[in-house]
Amino acid sequence: MSTISGPPVVLLHGFGTSFAITWDQSGWAALLSDAGRRVVPIDLLGHGRAPKPTDPDEYGAVETLVMEQMPDEPVDAIGFSMGARVLLVLAAEDPSRFNRLVVAGVGRNLFEDDQVRRKAVINAVRTGRADDPELAYFARLPESPGADRSALAAFLARPEPPVITEERLAGVTVPVHVVMGDQDFAGPPDRLVAALPDVTLTTLTGVDHFATPGNFGFIDAALEFIDAQPF
Repeated sequence: MSTISGPPVVLLHGFGTSFAITWDQSGWAALLSDAGRRVVPIDLLGHGRAPKPTDPDEYGAVETLVMEQMPDEPVDAIGFSMGARVLLVLAAEDPSRFNRLVVAGVGRNLFEDDQVRRKAVINAVRTGRADDPELAYFARLPESPGADRSALAAFLARPEPPVITEERLAGVTVPVHVVMGDQDFAGPPDRLVAALPDVTLTTLTGVDHFATPGNFGFIDAALEFIDAQPF
């Protein structure tokens, strides 16, 4: 067993998955453990082992609930997609809780408020039906073990989720590493990179949104950035 060395690492999954699926089954948690880092497993409300309310109004405290599960000491944090969005909101509110931050699968999409598309995604999640390939991905997510279709639809339908702006991101004063596949529908990352005060970027060639969590380029870039290479 490796000696604990360095700050704890928070791993925050994307929409429709869980800590177990995104970070444990794919080997992330084991690699970090081998590097002597303590992993903080967190499931977003409505996901994994977290409670799964089906009323959208109960999802107003998603970010607060994540912060409450984080250690008091500053952490390194790695987030994918929705998890990355949540971490950026938290780091903007209180950067003192973070040491370094890696965000993947977010870029242009953070700044858009396409209500028509949002409703289409919610409908796909709720019904499990969609013709559009991207929407079909969201429609299939609740088929994952332990997922609850009604809870996930409620998560997406929560009223007044935090808005991402350049002004808000200016508060993220800790070092951030952005990882983005060049085939990811969430990109390009240019606007996000320009808005962050202390940022570096890794582009994954030929990688789309869905393949990012298990991509070795993402794993290598993240572990190097937080100085957590396995022994």
